[in-house]
Amino acid sequence: MPWRYFNSKLARLAHNSWALPDHPVPSVPEKAIFQVTHDHTLQPVTTPRRPRRPRRRTSAAPRLTSVPTSRNAYQATREWLLSRHGSVCAYCERRFDAELMTLDHVTPRRGQTAYDRRDNLVLCCPACNAQKADQPFLAFLLARRARAASLLRYGEHLSPMLLQLAREIAGPEASARASRLADPDYPYAD
Repeated sequence: MPWRYFNSKLARLAHNSWALPDHPVPSVPEKAIFQVTHDHTLQPVTTPRRPRRPRRRTSAAPRLTSVPTSRNAYQATREWLLSRHGSVCAYCERRFDAELMTLDHVTPRRGQTAYDRRDNLVLCCPACNAQKADQPFLAFLLARRARAASLLRYGEHLSPMLLQLAREIAGPEASARASRLADPDYPYAD
């Protein structure tokens, strides 16, 4: 029997040489796991088991979340970004063929599906995606502040926290320029 189930007094009684039948046996605590019988052997005390909690039933209707998990959801997000911005890298602003553009997680996933939402995905070129890899968002943008300015322009769909960080890194002039270029009525858009 495993030692962890004995309480310390009973373990000494069972395994020490002084626990002979002619010596008095100390009383057993009420919450003991084992009890001493009249012939000085240990017997397990059975306690009634607590009934299990019933499992929560999930509804038949799927829960709507903002976490796409299928390949089709990634394809739909990619098509949505291509129709919205064209095949332009969100970090270096270079134009590429639409087939070469990749989806990048602005905040790296690192195995977590919670970051697979549209407000964390941008289109980028293979070079920027490979360079960013699993770098944290701030480290990648601080390496070249121009990335933050272009992310403001091509990532207005991102979460407010990411946009605020990009604004602080890019500075006030780049933020103002990005907001002007995002305006559809701005006459000098390039």
